[in-house]
Amino acid sequence: MRSVSVFGVTGSIGESTYDLLLRQGGSEAFRIVALSGGRNVARLAEMARTLRAEVAVTAFDTCLPALREALAGSGVKAAAGPAALLEAADHPADWVMSAIVGAAGLAPGFRALRHGATLALANKESLVTAGPLLLAEAARHGARILPVDSEHSAVFQALVGEEMSAVERIIITASGGALRDWPLERLAHATVSDASQHPNWAMGQRITIDSASLFNKAMEVIETREFFGVDPVQIEVLVHPESMVHALVGYKDGALMAHLGAPDMRHAIGYALNWPRRAPLPVARLDLAKLGQLTFRAPDEARFPALRLAREVMEAGGLAGAVFNAAKEAALDGFIAGRIGFLRMAALVEEVLSQMSSRQRLGNAALSLDNVLGIDGETRVVARGLIDTGRI
Repeated sequence: MRSVSVFGVTGSIGESTYDLLLRQGGSEAFRIVALSGGRNVARLAEMARTLRAEVAVTAFDTCLPALREALAGSGVKAAAGPAALLEAADHPADWVMSAIVGAAGLAPGFRALRHGATLALANKESLVTAGPLLLAEAARHGARILPVDSEHSAVFQALVGEEMSAVERIIITASGGALRDWPLERLAHATVSDASQHPNWAMGQRITIDSASLFNKAMEVIETREFFGVDPVQIEVLVHPESMVHALVGYKDGALMAHLGAPDMRHAIGYALNWPRRAPLPVARLDLAKLGQLTFRAPDEARFPALRLAREVMEAGGLAGAVFNAAKEAALDGFIAGRIGFLRMAALVEEVLSQMSSRQRLGNAALSLDNVLGIDGETRVVARGLIDTGRI
């Protein structure tokens, strides 16, 4: 029986993973080692009971009494806090879903790799902040990392049976998000509610806003470089409002292999869960005749400066990715709290990158997990200071 852990099970990716585990037999087909979640302990406990997990972990110590009460009599162990999360990741499992949002998901993913697990990676921050470290850790322990972002799963599938030496370019698509048809001058006045209404995908609020600013896509550009080892100039982005083509791989003979599918994260999750075979999945089948057309356009980097910043970060290397991610998260916090406007998020990230680069040579800094986590905290302080003093 395959053993499975899911970190971030109460988020949108986690919920979809939970759905697929149930559809494929639940506790009769899988031994569920660990589930983790945030403050929604009632949902975490319900999932843990249903899947008969060995341990359920909430990220917040203050939520432990409520989790214990919700799990009373179930036989599921309750735990809380960062140390408990790492301990849960130390429990060997054959397949581990890394779906904790933000830099908090970095350390548990590293721990899981130590056991030679297959890590299904939905946590973008792991590759953006510490890609070379994560890949080296997987190689050291004979572990495998499978992409769960829809774009990188699409690229991964389009590469089956092909040699990377034959790849000329990789194109990842972006829906353009909730504000894709707004005139540029109106974007400065976009509210949190405006940016949180994704036209195609059902996702959490933070990633939906990141989709509207294209910071989500900027992160994915960096991920593409790390996952597939291509030169940044080989990575392209196209705005594709229908969200049916998730990525394309261009080969040196001029061929383009496209991956199409309905905008449903269970496709990428299910592919990773069942890899290397394919299993039936509860996703919509495309009716191309009914769809009628697929449209594409180049992104306007004046409108979406996040893409330019991602390329600058890749050129800098080293700890620049960790600074970029931490600044992006702080900017998003500021926008959600109503302290900065929609367009000021990119301005904040650019200013923080500039300040942190002047303080230390990010590209030449030693890349270690401690350094990544250290500069993450330092960057957030700088970003919050800029917001607090109104300099952004």
